Amino acid sequence: MATGETKMAKEQAKPAREKRGVPSGLWLSCEDCGAMIFRKECERLMNVCPECGFHMYLSARGRIEAVLDAGTFEEWDADLSPTDPLGFEDKKKYSDRIVAEQKRTGLRDAALTGTGMVRARRVAFGVTDSAFIMGSMGSVVGEKLTRLVERATAERLPLIIISGSGGGARMHEGIYSLMQMAKVSAALARYDEAQGLFISVLTNPTMGGVAASFASLGDIIFAEPKALIGFAGPRTIKATIRIELPKGFQTSEFLLEHGYIDRIVERSDLKSEIARIIDYCGK
Repeated sequence: MATGETKMAKEQAKPAREKRGVPSGLWLSCEDCGAMIFRKECERLMNVCPECGFHMYLSARGRIEAVLDAGTFEEWDADLSPTDPLGFEDKKKYSDRIVAEQKRTGLRDAALTGTGMVRARRVAFGVTDSAFIMGSMGSVVGEKLTRLVERATAERLPLIIISGSGGGARMHEGIYSLMQMAKVSAALARYDEAQGLFISVLTNPTMGGVAASFASLGDIIFAEPKALIGFAGPRTIKATIRIELPKGFQTSEFLLEHGYIDRIVERSDLKSEIARIIDYCGK
Protein backbone atom coordinates (compact mmCIF):
# COMPACT_ATOMS: atom_id res chain seq x y z
CA MET A 1 0.00 0.00 0.00
CA ALA A 2 1.34 3.40 -0.94
CA THR A 3 2.15 5.79 1.87
CA GLY A 4 0.54 9.21 2.17
CA GLU A 5 3.71 10.87 0.85
CA THR A 6 3.78 8.57 -2.19
CA LYS A 7 0.14 9.35 -2.97
CA MET A 8 0.86 13.07 -2.69
CA ALA A 9 3.82 12.78 -5.05
CA LYS A 10 1.68 10.93 -7.60
CA GLU A 11 -1.02 13.60 -7.40
CA GLN A 12 1.55 16.39 -7.94
CA ALA A 13 3.00 14.56 -10.95
CA LYS A 14 -0.39 14.47 -12.70
CA PRO A 15 -0.92 17.23 -15.31
CA ALA A 16 -3.31 19.97 -14.23
CA ARG A 17 -6.86 19.38 -15.48
CA GLU A 18 -8.85 22.20 -16.98
CA LYS A 19 -12.14 23.05 -15.31
CA ARG A 20 -15.14 21.97 -17.30
CA GLY A 21 -16.57 24.76 -19.44
CA VAL A 22 -13.58 27.09 -18.86
CA PRO A 23 -11.35 27.34 -21.99
CA SER A 24 -7.63 27.90 -21.46
CA GLY A 25 -5.97 31.19 -22.35
CA LEU A 26 -8.79 33.45 -21.16
CA TRP A 27 -6.71 35.01 -18.39
CA LEU A 28 -3.15 36.27 -18.04
CA SER A 29 -1.07 37.58 -15.17
CA CYS A 30 0.31 41.12 -15.08
CA GLU A 31 4.12 41.07 -15.17
CA ASP A 32 4.29 43.92 -12.65
CA CYS A 33 1.49 43.62 -10.06
CA GLY A 34 0.59 39.95 -10.65
CA ALA A 35 -3.14 40.67 -11.07
CA MET A 36 -5.16 38.20 -13.13
CA ILE A 37 -6.49 40.02 -16.20
CA PHE A 38 -9.15 39.00 -18.69
CA ARG A 39 -7.16 38.61 -21.91
CA LYS A 40 -9.68 40.37 -24.18
CA GLU A 41 -9.82 43.35 -21.81
CA CYS A 42 -6.01 43.55 -21.82
CA GLU A 43 -5.92 43.41 -25.63
CA ARG A 44 -8.57 46.15 -25.82
CA LEU A 45 -6.25 48.32 -23.72
CA MET A 46 -3.29 47.55 -26.05
CA ASN A 47 -1.69 45.21 -23.49
CA VAL A 48 -1.81 47.69 -20.60
CA CYS A 49 -2.75 46.27 -17.20
CA PRO A 50 -6.13 47.71 -16.09
CA GLU A 51 -5.14 47.29 -12.44
CA CYS A 52 -1.73 49.01 -12.23
CA GLY A 53 -1.23 50.55 -15.69
CA PHE A 54 1.89 48.49 -16.47
CA HIS A 55 2.71 48.51 -20.20
CA MET A 56 3.33 44.92 -21.28
CA TYR A 57 4.84 43.64 -24.51
CA LEU A 58 3.12 44.75 -27.71
CA SER A 59 4.16 43.28 -31.07
CA ALA A 60 5.40 45.36 -33.98
CA ARG A 61 2.10 44.81 -35.80
CA GLY A 62 0.24 45.83 -32.65
CA ARG A 63 2.19 49.07 -32.43
CA ILE A 64 1.43 49.86 -36.06
CA GLU A 65 -2.29 49.43 -35.30
CA ALA A 66 -1.98 51.55 -32.15
CA VAL A 67 -0.17 54.51 -33.74
CA LEU A 68 -1.06 54.66 -37.43
CA ASP A 69 -4.49 55.34 -38.92
CA ALA A 70 -6.25 52.12 -39.85
CA GLY A 71 -5.32 50.74 -43.26
CA THR A 72 -2.67 53.37 -44.05
CA PHE A 73 0.54 51.41 -43.37
CA GLU A 74 2.59 50.64 -46.48
CA GLU A 75 5.58 48.45 -45.70
CA TRP A 76 8.97 49.27 -47.24
CA ASP A 77 11.80 46.79 -47.93
CA ALA A 78 9.68 43.81 -46.89
CA ASP A 79 11.87 41.45 -48.94
CA LEU A 80 15.04 41.97 -46.88
CA SER A 81 15.98 38.85 -44.93
CA PRO A 82 19.08 38.05 -42.80
CA THR A 83 21.88 35.73 -43.85
CA ASP A 84 24.64 33.99 -41.89
CA PRO A 85 27.88 35.65 -43.07
CA LEU A 86 30.04 34.16 -40.29
CA GLY A 87 28.57 30.65 -40.20
CA PHE A 88 27.89 31.35 -36.52
CA GLU A 89 26.86 28.54 -34.19
CA ASP A 90 26.20 28.46 -30.44
CA LYS A 91 23.45 26.16 -29.12
CA LYS A 92 22.19 25.97 -32.69
CA LYS A 93 23.26 27.30 -36.07
CA TYR A 94 22.38 30.95 -36.63
CA SER A 95 20.86 30.03 -40.01
CA ASP A 96 18.53 27.59 -38.22
CA ARG A 97 17.72 30.16 -35.53
CA ILE A 98 16.68 32.70 -38.18
CA VAL A 99 14.26 30.22 -39.77
CA ALA A 100 12.82 29.27 -36.37
CA GLU A 101 12.33 32.91 -35.36
CA GLN A 102 10.69 33.76 -38.68
CA LYS A 103 8.20 30.90 -38.27
CA ARG A 104 7.49 31.77 -34.63
CA THR A 105 7.00 35.54 -35.05
CA GLY A 106 5.85 35.89 -38.65
CA LEU A 107 8.56 38.54 -39.17
CA ARG A 108 11.50 38.50 -41.59
CA ASP A 109 13.65 40.18 -38.92
CA ALA A 110 13.30 42.37 -35.84
CA ALA A 111 12.23 45.57 -37.64
CA LEU A 112 9.25 46.71 -39.67
CA THR A 113 9.49 49.95 -41.64
CA GLY A 114 7.27 51.87 -43.99
CA THR A 115 4.95 54.84 -44.24
CA GLY A 116 1.49 55.63 -42.92
CA MET A 117 -0.73 58.33 -41.50
CA VAL A 118 -0.93 59.60 -37.93
CA ARG A 119 -4.26 61.43 -37.67
CA ALA A 120 -4.03 62.22 -41.42
CA ARG A 121 -0.36 63.33 -41.21
CA ARG A 122 1.95 61.22 -43.41
CA VAL A 123 5.06 59.93 -41.65
CA ALA A 124 7.94 57.53 -42.14
CA PHE A 125 7.50 54.85 -39.50
CA GLY A 126 9.71 52.12 -38.04
CA VAL A 127 9.42 49.73 -35.11
CA THR A 128 11.68 47.06 -33.63
CA ASP A 129 10.27 43.97 -31.95
CA SER A 130 11.90 42.22 -28.99
CA ALA A 131 10.16 38.94 -29.89
CA PHE A 132 12.69 38.37 -32.71
CA ILE A 133 16.05 37.57 -31.05
CA MET A 134 15.33 40.29 -28.44
CA GLY A 135 15.02 42.91 -31.19
CA SER A 136 18.80 42.87 -31.60
CA MET A 137 20.32 45.02 -34.31
CA GLY A 138 21.59 42.82 -37.10
CA SER A 139 22.49 43.90 -40.62
CA VAL A 140 18.89 43.72 -41.87
CA VAL A 141 17.56 45.83 -38.98
CA GLY A 142 20.28 48.42 -39.61
CA GLU A 143 19.72 48.43 -43.36
CA LYS A 144 15.94 48.78 -43.07
CA LEU A 145 16.23 51.64 -40.59
CA THR A 146 18.88 53.39 -42.69
CA ARG A 147 16.71 53.15 -45.82
CA LEU A 148 13.75 54.43 -43.77
CA VAL A 149 15.72 57.49 -42.64
CA GLU A 150 17.06 58.16 -46.14
CA ARG A 151 13.60 57.96 -47.66
CA ALA A 152 12.21 60.24 -44.95
CA THR A 153 14.98 62.70 -45.86
CA ALA A 154 14.24 62.51 -49.59
CA GLU A 155 10.47 62.86 -49.15
CA ARG A 156 10.73 65.37 -46.27
CA LEU A 157 8.61 63.27 -43.93
CA PRO A 158 8.48 63.34 -40.12
CA LEU A 159 10.24 60.22 -38.82
CA ILE A 160 8.84 58.01 -36.03
CA ILE A 161 10.81 55.03 -34.67
CA ILE A 162 9.47 52.95 -31.79
CA SER A 163 12.26 50.98 -30.13
CA GLY A 164 11.38 47.65 -28.53
CA SER A 165 14.84 46.10 -28.42
CA GLY A 166 16.27 44.38 -25.36
CA GLY A 167 19.32 43.33 -27.33
CA GLY A 168 22.04 45.53 -28.74
CA ALA A 169 24.25 44.49 -31.63
CA ARG A 170 23.44 40.93 -32.72
CA MET A 171 26.45 38.85 -31.72
CA HIS A 172 25.69 36.22 -34.37
CA GLU A 173 26.77 38.70 -37.07
CA GLY A 174 29.86 40.10 -35.36
CA ILE A 175 31.32 43.28 -36.89
CA TYR A 176 28.52 43.39 -39.50
CA SER A 177 26.12 44.04 -36.65
CA LEU A 178 28.30 46.63 -34.88
CA MET A 179 28.54 48.65 -38.10
CA GLN A 180 24.77 49.24 -38.08
CA MET A 181 24.96 51.61 -35.12
CA ALA A 182 27.20 54.01 -37.04
CA LYS A 183 25.31 53.54 -40.31
CA VAL A 184 21.90 54.46 -38.91
CA SER A 185 23.37 57.32 -36.84
CA ALA A 186 25.07 58.76 -39.94
CA ALA A 187 21.77 58.64 -41.85
CA LEU A 188 20.09 60.45 -38.95
CA ALA A 189 22.79 63.14 -39.03
CA ARG A 190 22.00 63.79 -42.71
CA TYR A 191 18.29 63.81 -41.89
CA ASP A 192 18.96 66.40 -39.18
CA GLU A 193 20.92 68.56 -41.62
CA ALA A 194 17.85 68.48 -43.89
CA GLN A 195 15.84 69.81 -40.90
CA GLY A 196 13.76 66.68 -40.47
CA LEU A 197 11.79 65.92 -37.31
CA PHE A 198 12.71 62.64 -35.60
CA ILE A 199 10.45 61.42 -32.76
CA SER A 200 11.98 58.48 -30.90
CA VAL A 201 9.72 56.36 -28.71
CA LEU A 202 11.39 54.14 -26.10
CA THR A 203 9.56 51.09 -24.75
CA ASN A 204 10.33 48.28 -22.33
CA PRO A 205 13.07 47.28 -22.95
CA THR A 206 15.33 49.61 -24.96
CA MET A 207 18.88 48.49 -24.28
CA GLY A 208 22.36 47.95 -25.69
CA GLY A 209 23.43 49.24 -29.08
CA VAL A 210 19.90 50.40 -29.91
CA ALA A 211 19.83 52.69 -26.86
CA ALA A 212 23.40 53.76 -27.61
CA SER A 213 22.60 54.79 -31.19
CA PHE A 214 19.41 55.79 -32.97
CA ALA A 215 17.02 55.46 -30.00
CA SER A 216 18.83 58.26 -28.16
CA LEU A 217 19.11 60.63 -31.13
CA GLY A 218 15.52 61.85 -31.39
CA ASP A 219 14.67 65.53 -31.58
CA ILE A 220 11.86 64.52 -29.23
CA ILE A 221 12.20 61.42 -27.04
CA PHE A 222 9.09 59.84 -25.57
CA ALA A 223 9.06 56.80 -23.30
CA GLU A 224 6.37 54.49 -21.99
CA PRO A 225 5.87 54.29 -18.20
CA LYS A 226 8.24 52.03 -16.23
CA ALA A 227 10.27 51.16 -19.33
CA LEU A 228 13.79 49.78 -18.79
CA ILE A 229 16.17 51.97 -20.80
CA GLY A 230 19.96 51.93 -20.86
CA PHE A 231 23.10 50.40 -22.32
CA ALA A 232 24.00 47.59 -19.91
CA GLY A 233 21.54 46.15 -17.40
CA PRO A 234 21.51 47.41 -13.79
CA ARG A 235 22.92 44.15 -12.40
CA THR A 236 25.89 44.32 -14.78
CA ILE A 237 26.56 47.96 -13.89
CA LYS A 238 26.29 47.29 -10.16
CA ALA A 239 28.70 44.35 -10.42
CA THR A 240 31.16 46.49 -12.41
CA ILE A 241 31.24 49.71 -10.37
CA ARG A 242 30.43 47.98 -7.05
CA ILE A 243 28.21 50.67 -5.60
CA GLU A 244 24.51 50.70 -4.76
CA LEU A 245 22.49 52.14 -7.64
CA PRO A 246 19.74 54.75 -7.09
CA LYS A 247 16.18 53.49 -6.70
CA GLY A 248 14.44 53.12 -10.05
CA PHE A 249 17.76 53.38 -11.93
CA GLN A 250 17.27 53.08 -15.73
CA THR A 251 13.49 53.38 -15.60
CA SER A 252 11.81 55.98 -17.78
CA GLU A 253 10.72 57.89 -14.64
CA PHE A 254 14.33 58.14 -13.41
CA LEU A 255 15.56 59.21 -16.87
CA LEU A 256 12.85 61.88 -17.17
CA GLU A 257 13.93 63.32 -13.82
CA HIS A 258 17.53 63.50 -15.06
CA GLY A 259 16.76 65.01 -18.49
CA TYR A 260 17.46 62.00 -20.68
CA ILE A 261 13.94 61.84 -22.13
CA ASP A 262 11.41 64.59 -22.82
CA ARG A 263 8.13 63.03 -21.74
CA ILE A 264 6.53 59.84 -20.46
CA VAL A 265 3.50 59.03 -22.60
CA GLU A 266 0.82 56.43 -21.95
CA ARG A 267 0.33 54.01 -24.84
CA SER A 268 -3.25 55.17 -25.33
CA ASP A 269 -2.08 58.79 -25.71
CA LEU A 270 0.90 58.20 -28.00
CA LYS A 271 -0.89 58.72 -31.31
CA SER A 272 -2.32 62.09 -30.23
CA GLU A 273 1.01 63.22 -28.75
CA ILE A 274 2.88 62.42 -31.98
CA ALA A 275 0.31 64.31 -34.06
CA ARG A 276 0.54 67.28 -31.68
CA ILE A 277 4.34 67.43 -31.91
CA ILE A 278 4.25 67.23 -35.73
CA ASP A 279 1.82 70.16 -35.83
CA TYR A 280 3.78 72.14 -33.25
CA CYS A 281 6.99 71.77 -35.25
CA GLY A 282 5.23 72.66 -38.50
CA LYS A 283 6.14 69.41 -40.28
